[in-house]
Amino acid sequence: MPQICHELVRFGRRELQIKIQVSVDSEVLELISLCKKGHRRAQFDLYGRYSGLLFAVALRYTNTKIDAEDVVQTAWIKIFSKLDSFSENNSFEGWMRRIVVNTAITLYRKNLKHANQLDISDVHATPMDLEASIKCDFTREELERAIARLPEGYGMVFKLYVIDGYKHKEIAEMLDIEVNTSKSQLSRAKKYLQNELCKMEKKAQPNPNQKQD
Repeated sequence: MPQICHELVRFGRRELQIKIQVSVDSEVLELISLCKKGHRRAQFDLYGRYSGLLFAVALRYTNTKIDAEDVVQTAWIKIFSKLDSFSENNSFEGWMRRIVVNTAITLYRKNLKHANQLDISDVHATPMDLEASIKCDFTREELERAIARLPEGYGMVFKLYVIDGYKHKEIAEMLDIEVNTSKSQLSRAKKYLQNELCKMEKKAQPNPNQKQD
């Protein structure tokens, strides 16, 4: 089977590693220091600097913009209250992203009405290599739309594992599922995504039976 395009891989962990700053610049460190002292202007500046990024993260894990806004607002409360626990040797963006993701997961679990919304019927499925999919030439926006259409249960696992780089053990703890279930959901998500990309590829191909003007 042809290999999947490199865009999908870059969309995941590799791109995430590039985007997140490993160290914190002096300006941000100064803002953090002032925020710890309750400086309102610094809090507004920090919020303005990162609100767009955190909203994008929240939106990926929620169904609506309203839910994403709720997640971000709750996350900011946690961020400001936990600034003393942040280590300057770590990525500040990564630290905030984790808070946003955990907040979104809390909302997700709260909204689950039935435990079987996470399909566990295939816990022994063999995980598919992410790069062993279809040959494609999709834009980032097209890949994002395909990922957004993943069913809620295994779509959640896919985003946590592929995009935000969590381990299966971490995902299992976050979603209160078994590690094998997390692996199974990832396998199902990849298969579903492969089918979606195949459909998109077929739609993009010209119809040989259609008459040309």
